[in-house]
Amino acid sequence: MADKTFGPQGWTPERLGSLTGKTYLITGATAGAGFQATRTLLSKGATVVMLNRSVEKSTDAVTKLKEEFGAGAEVSFVKMDLSVLDSVREAAATVLKTVPRIDALICNAAIAQVPEQRITADGFESMLGTNHYGHFLLSGLLFERIEESKGRIVVVSSLGYKMGIRTIQFDDMNWDHNYHQNKTYSQSKLAQMMFAYELQDRLAKAGKTDVKVYVCHPGSSRTSLITTSGNFATRMMFGLMSLSPMVQSAEKGSYPEVMCATEDGLEQRALYGPTGRNEWVGPVGKGTLEPFAYDKNTTRRLWDLSEKEVGFEWNL
Repeated sequence: MADKTFGPQGWTPERLGSLTGKTYLITGATAGAGFQATRTLLSKGATVVMLNRSVEKSTDAVTKLKEEFGAGAEVSFVKMDLSVLDSVREAAATVLKTVPRIDALICNAAIAQVPEQRITADGFESMLGTNHYGHFLLSGLLFERIEESKGRIVVVSSLGYKMGIRTIQFDDMNWDHNYHQNKTYSQSKLAQMMFAYELQDRLAKAGKTDVKVYVCHPGSSRTSLITTSGNFATRMMFGLMSLSPMVQSAEKGSYPEVMCATEDGLEQRALYGPTGRNEWVGPVGKGTLEPFAYDKNTTRRLWDLSEKEVGFEWNL
């Protein structure tokens, strides 16, 4: 049954009041849902710092946003490549020097359906390295600032977490023997969710209740995600799908992450997103969360492995 907490239309930005004085960090905000989320937050007076790989695209995005919201709009960017751990470390250091508060870190950036196995500079399968390990390290490096701000960590996952083997392939994390663009992508998005749910548990155990952690997904939205990393057949298929009513705009796809970054009273052990047909489109609220996404033995094991792989131990 669809969540009716926010009425028949679900959560929309109309619920937002002034966000003046609040600061939001968003990864991957030059296009798609991340860009649209930035627009919404700026429209309410927030400060937004984008963490993006491309300087050129970031500069263009800032220019467009200042044209829309005025030269005084508080939007900037820090260069960061999530697939390179040293880049994440450098970006986090810059943020800690220049951003005095973080009301929410929105882990929005991702790559998807990479057609052939690619390995990052740090030796990880590219989707796992970018989507999970990069955000795991970034969140850890910025955690104290988020805690000082009584802020949030918002993990943007995907319904794709259900497409694969529904667990973590610990004996072959890079999928050297059975690489599959969809199943391997599914593992990366499941890993992100497991990170969030394990973090919730660890914060509760440590009595650190000032930091909230939420998980959401954009549903089926017209973003650049597939077109930037999928193969030709995947891009063609999604291009045809995007013409149907089963795909919504990138702006609507951004609603769940904006909601999770701003709305009070949300449940943490939940998955927020569209609640309409197949939970691909429709009013935004609490959707269906499969129990395997927070299986304790798996989340604990993944956490320990992630700390080892990225060379960072969380201080909780």
